[in-house]
Amino acid sequence: MPQSINCRVGCPESEAPNTETRAWSESRKMEAMPSRCLFLLFLSTCKLSPEVVAEVQESSDGPGAQEPMRLTDVQAAMEFIAAAEVAVIGFFQDSEVPAVSLIHSVVQNFQDVSFGISTASEVLAHYNITGNTISLFRLVDNKQLDLKGEDFESMDATKLSRFIESNNLRLVTEYNAITAIGLFNSMIPIHLLLIMNKASSEFEENLHRFQEAAKLFPGRILFILVDSGVKQNEKAISFFKLKMAELPALAIYQTLDDKWDTLPITEVLVEQVQNFCDGFLKGKGLVSMKLQVKQVEVFFPSQFSSVLLLSHVRLCETPWTAECQASLSITNSQSLLKLMSIESDPFYLSVPLIFC
Repeated sequence: MPQSINCRVGCPESEAPNTETRAWSESRKMEAMPSRCLFLLFLSTCKLSPEVVAEVQESSDGPGAQEPMRLTDVQAAMEFIAAAEVAVIGFFQDSEVPAVSLIHSVVQNFQDVSFGISTASEVLAHYNITGNTISLFRLVDNKQLDLKGEDFESMDATKLSRFIESNNLRLVTEYNAITAIGLFNSMIPIHLLLIMNKASSEFEENLHRFQEAAKLFPGRILFILVDSGVKQNEKAISFFKLKMAELPALAIYQTLDDKWDTLPITEVLVEQVQNFCDGFLKGKGLVSMKLQVKQVEVFFPSQFSSVLLLSHVRLCETPWTAECQASLSITNSQSLLKLMSIESDPFYLSVPLIFC
């Protein structure tokens, strides 16, 4: 069963903030845990009933009169969830609650999401539902996100749509200000970015191979598409010290300690992506570590050895969601500043210092 998380409307898990900074700062409070998801492997190995497969297929194939599927028993609910990358289910104690019509009102806005409704007591019990609840299930990190209680009572179409948008993480998720919330709130701490212009004639073929590579790392790495043709993404790209002439490129990032690496490419090859990810997981050839050491030497040449003895110091823009470059996170700051005798130097005090 997916791990369940309660999402409060108005908090970072369910409401888009004004900037990506807030999405990052909230996500840094979350600790990584090993994922137990079966991801798409379960989908490929289990035998789904023809009715479930047909309904899910219909709900995800192009525009049409998509309607929530009625889930009358546990088996139907399990198959429904397993057959979709992202599924939203309304668990209701009776079919007359206003939220039923609310789900119907947003269905057509999310053609790539499967919607279901269940009032069966055995289904509610199976998913630990004790009251009217709207839950989002996603395979990429095996999560069940619940909207219930006061948040359920205050739910409207706008809030429900925002909740779905921000948590709609897929095999490959396109990066934007809304999906950044879900990406940085996921328990999966490693992100692999394909930075490529979607207007490129080779885009679709490369995206397909990137999706195939994503299946090799279920529950370990989030695969993300960053459209280099979107101006708002320029700062995120610049974090990895990449120039437009070096694109397309792969960039991999560890959210817990800001380690990262890049690989300019001419095309996406599954084996190449696999080797790049495996190398990063083993700590090989990290560009970020080389830059961090270089920056420490530049800023603190005379105190370099002392600084390293005190702590592992990283001076870099952090994280890849550009707005957080302006954030300042310091622990043991007074002892370090005293050691360097730079308490009054505004230049050094303006440098983002991260101590780990």
